[in-house]
Amino acid sequence: MHQRPQRRSSYLKAVLLVGFLLGATLGCQQPDADARLGINQRKQCTITHISDGDSVVCSPLGRVRLLQIDAPELSDGELGRESKNALSLVMPVGTKVIAETDVRVTDQFGRVLAFLYLPSGAMVNERMAQNGYATVLVYPPNVKYVERIRAAVAIARKEKRGLWATGGFDCSPRDYRARRC
Repeated sequence: MHQRPQRRSSYLKAVLLVGFLLGATLGCQQPDADARLGINQRKQCTITHISDGDSVVCSPLGRVRLLQIDAPELSDGELGRESKNALSLVMPVGTKVIAETDVRVTDQFGRVLAFLYLPSGAMVNERMAQNGYATVLVYPPNVKYVERIRAAVAIARKEKRGLWATGGFDCSPRDYRARRC
């Protein structure tokens, strides 16, 4: 079973500072006007950086948060690294993908909220759930493919794929962020 790192105030402050500085240099700038997406639109972009197991930078869109999945944070130690590595294997830097929005196009951090599709047509969000490196996280009104994602998570959990095999989701990423476990 994975051990979670001790939570220390100074450690968390350092992680937040590093995240802020990396974000400032890795695509936090506003996308070009013609790069923006509207409700229920699709646009091709190229992966330029994998941030963690559910966030990437995709040019020309900028920062993209994968809809309806939640993966461990990098501050969660090995769990976060495993999830990020899994996303890197599914969709390496340089991959051209199609980003599809739902009803709400951006989040409070300015990230594009999207489903990403590989050239094969496979949905990256669903693949991360199927492989056992992400759980379901739904924020209405973005509910377009929620049943697909839930089904993928259920199969991965039942078959103990990815992080389900090691107890990696005994504490959900959402609960970890809220310091409930």
